[in-house]
Amino acid sequence: MCVMREALIAVMIFLCLTAAPLVSMAIWPRLPVRHRDDDTNNVVRLAANLFGVMTSLVLGLMINSAKNTFESIDSNVHAYATELILLDRILREYGPETDAVRQPLVVYVQRVAGDASPTGETPVVANRLSEHLLTEIGTRLRALEPADAAHSALLQDAGQRLQKVVELRWILIEQSEGTIPAPLIAMLVAWLVLIFASFGFRAPRNAITVSTFVVSAVLIAGAIYLILDMDIPFSGPIQISPAPLQRALAELQR
Repeated sequence: MCVMREALIAVMIFLCLTAAPLVSMAIWPRLPVRHRDDDTNNVVRLAANLFGVMTSLVLGLMINSAKNTFESIDSNVHAYATELILLDRILREYGPETDAVRQPLVVYVQRVAGDASPTGETPVVANRLSEHLLTEIGTRLRALEPADAAHSALLQDAGQRLQKVVELRWILIEQSEGTIPAPLIAMLVAWLVLIFASFGFRAPRNAITVSTFVVSAVLIAGAIYLILDMDIPFSGPIQISPAPLQRALAELQR
């Protein structure tokens, strides 16, 4: 769904940026003479330069925001996988009594690693089955009766690791929604439309000019699409690598 939304936004941006200079080119010859003189053209160019500077600043902020979001989620995915491995190591050290606990843990990691999910589930999907698996792990963990102080310490450590896994999972869920606000995108597109419209003002009406407008619109729409896609890094062409979770699954299945 997010991929479709991002692609739709990119297509709409492309259409707006392509239409703006073409409409400007079509309207300009029909304007009164006083609206087509050099002084008017200079004012239009100055306004376009102003919006160009503002657009560059906003694009820079969007890229930085998306980059920070991507890196933060990638770091949390690595920490998430590490906690799953450490939890499994503690359960193994506890003894064969934890086999009943490790069974739903392996199933859970299979789901978040994408191996057992027909829909390509990611660790940020808050569905009932994943929630049930974590609850079942906690229930079986609390049902264990440690034989001595050493086992009691291991059981306490396992409970803390499980709590950390739950916390990281909900952190990833909260981070998966993206941080770039829609009004900022709308304002950026409006500025770009004005800039492209100014390009069409007094532009020569030939194939080279029109091709330049179209190619420029494609490149800018593609750049904004990639920025929005990086801001939601569990879908689209720029995604968080599943390698940490796959390594965690391999460790659990050894």
